[in-house]
Amino acid sequence: MPVRRILQLGDPVLRQASLPVTSFVEAARVLGDLGDTLREFRRTHGFGRGISAVQIGEPLRIIYLEFQGAPYSIINPAWESMSDERIRLWDDCFSFPDLLVQVERSSSVVLCYFDQDGRPRTLEASGALSELLQHEVDHLDGILAVDRAIDRNSFRTRAEHGRQSAVSLLRS
Repeated sequence: MPVRRILQLGDPVLRQASLPVTSFVEAARVLGDLGDTLREFRRTHGFGRGISAVQIGEPLRIIYLEFQGAPYSIINPAWESMSDERIRLWDDCFSFPDLLVQVERSSSVVLCYFDQDGRPRTLEASGALSELLQHEVDHLDGILAVDRAIDRNSFRTRAEHGRQSAVSLLRS
């Protein structure tokens, strides 16, 4: 499967709501491209756990994750529940790789979806996986992390974030 170009902040396609998948054959093709694109991005940028189809110009409700060594193929996801408890974190994105955005997300979620074989699945997640799922489903709805910024001071470049983290470690 080919490595695809990742759409960048400002591309209007990223703001489109993605369409439901109707063909699992088409979904398999897109999932292959997503997996290859994610691994190449991680190789060249040093980070990356998930990517949505719209980020490679395919506005379909498809997400591919590689989280803690496990691959997830998520088709037509829908929230079953999201906790009221919130966590605050610095979010990053393939579509603006040098920018971090401080956001609040639900600390745990339950997601219903179909796997690559068309079988219905349910995924209960908390912590980092919960955050990642929320980030990727937002992409499918045309929502970017910059839209969820806590306030106007909730933006940092990756380099500045690293510098501030190093300073904090030295002080502790």
